[in-house]
Amino acid sequence: MPARDIAFLIFADCSMLDFTGPLSAFDAANRVSARTLYRITLHSEPGGLIRSSAGAMIQTERIGRATFDTVVVAGGGAPREGLVSEALRRYVLRAASRSRRIAGVCTGAFVLAAAGLLDGKRATTHWRMAAKLQQMHPQVKVDSDRIYCCDGKVWTSAGISAGIDLALALIEEDHGAELAKSVARELVVYHRRPGGQSQFSALQEMDGGSERIRRALSFARTHLHQEVTVDTLADVACLSRRQFDRSFVAETGQTPARAIEQMRAEAARLRIEQSQDSLESIARATGFGDAERMRRACLRLFGQPPQAMRRLARLEES
Repeated sequence: MPARDIAFLIFADCSMLDFTGPLSAFDAANRVSARTLYRITLHSEPGGLIRSSAGAMIQTERIGRATFDTVVVAGGGAPREGLVSEALRRYVLRAASRSRRIAGVCTGAFVLAAAGLLDGKRATTHWRMAAKLQQMHPQVKVDSDRIYCCDGKVWTSAGISAGIDLALALIEEDHGAELAKSVARELVVYHRRPGGQSQFSALQEMDGGSERIRRALSFARTHLHQEVTVDTLADVACLSRRQFDRSFVAETGQTPARAIEQMRAEAARLRIEQSQDSLESIARATGFGDAERMRRACLRLFGQPPQAMRRLARLEES
């Protein structure tokens, strides 16, 4: 099988781990397999030296008309501020049409969205930037608590170390689970954090921009054991249900119902992993009501049921 060409598109003020993390995974796949499975190149709009947020200078090639198997768009200052030139937008569109797949790491999702590649698609980004992505591109189905996700040929991931999870998933798609597992061992990271696993601290840290939404979030966090409905939160925020729904999504990138479920699931996960309490009692204490409803939420949000989460936590302790 011929080597696959992987192009990383980077920007000034980039967080180095956003691209060196996934790049290292592809490089490790070459080393572990003792074959050149991937050929890796770094590109930027101007070419030449690009300064990272840490001050390190990275040598890049100027974007052109070359064709790649996979294009990975990293985050950086320009994407974070939504500054995508027309030339860059055209390049990304052309690259997507000619590549087998295209991915955005962290705020790289803003570049894909500016090119229209995320219209009507589910996508994620760093949780701090999710609300901004949703505001700037309302046609995107932003899912701010996922580590990574795939919709068709377009992949997106959260920031920093989540790019490694995305790269491991791409390697597994290309060459199977065994190689991905070997690469994870080489990098000393988890073999597989499911793409649907939460960016765990996202909703614990999430805060609305307005006092009303902050008040609703605070109420939800402290009343998870009770029946907390969206109508209740709207009342706490002193807004109509319609106004509340619209403001909540605009400020947090999440629907209120999704936020409540995520808060409950995160609270349940801590108890599942750190206590000996029964699943039924944990479900009641975190507002799910019953263990089956909690199980479905954990599967949807974390990619595994409570029993598996507890077993894994016990194994890591032993």
